[in-house]
Amino acid sequence: MRLDKFIARQLGISRAIAGREIRARRITVDGEIVRDSAFKLRPEHEVAFDGNALAQQDGPRYFMLNKPQGYVCSTDDPDNPTILYFIDEPVAHELHAAGRLDMDTTGLVLLTDDGQWSHRITSPRHRCEKTYRVGLALPVASDTAEQFARGIQLNNEKARTLPARLEVLTPTDVRLTISEGRYHQVKRMFAAIGNHVVTLHRERIGAIVLDADLGPGEYRLLTEEEIASVGAVLR
Repeated sequence: MRLDKFIARQLGISRAIAGREIRARRITVDGEIVRDSAFKLRPEHEVAFDGNALAQQDGPRYFMLNKPQGYVCSTDDPDNPTILYFIDEPVAHELHAAGRLDMDTTGLVLLTDDGQWSHRITSPRHRCEKTYRVGLALPVASDTAEQFARGIQLNNEKARTLPARLEVLTPTDVRLTISEGRYHQVKRMFAAIGNHVVTLHRERIGAIVLDADLGPGEYRLLTEEEIASVGAVLR
């Protein structure tokens, strides 16, 4: 990769500004100042900006985040804080959420820069399961699980939802597993049967379960087994 392209990605700046920083003698490669923007970086090169090391990325990245309330899952929002606030990684702006959560929904978010991998999670044809812990305003009726298993007719939707599994923990605390990703689907499903979601927390995506050791706002790398569970080709 060209040095100016690498610096632009690492610092989140334009190629032109990166070139100015290089010519200003602020970049070193293996401890030596480099002023050529077209310098070709190799994986073994050690690059620094004003003495601060800049890590070269080797292949795609995969993380899980325990998302707290009050943050949006887009990577760039002029009006609201985004989940990238919590991600202390080089070129974090190149990561995206593989399945978003609403601002007031908490729990498991997967972040990656591998578009094919995330497509396996978000594409409707793959029917990737997601499990949510749901706090409700009213006790669930005795036939709610049966209704969800048959599919729910949502307002302004032509087709019923796909069959969903409902586990009743207490009358107002349930666990719901769906295999679609319609807009505000969980909230709309309960609204369709006359209830209201008070709290919503995602626990699982496919075979990947939110790590119990992660507090709100904390994240970690996915394991190779977790990555492979959604069909990624490890590189």
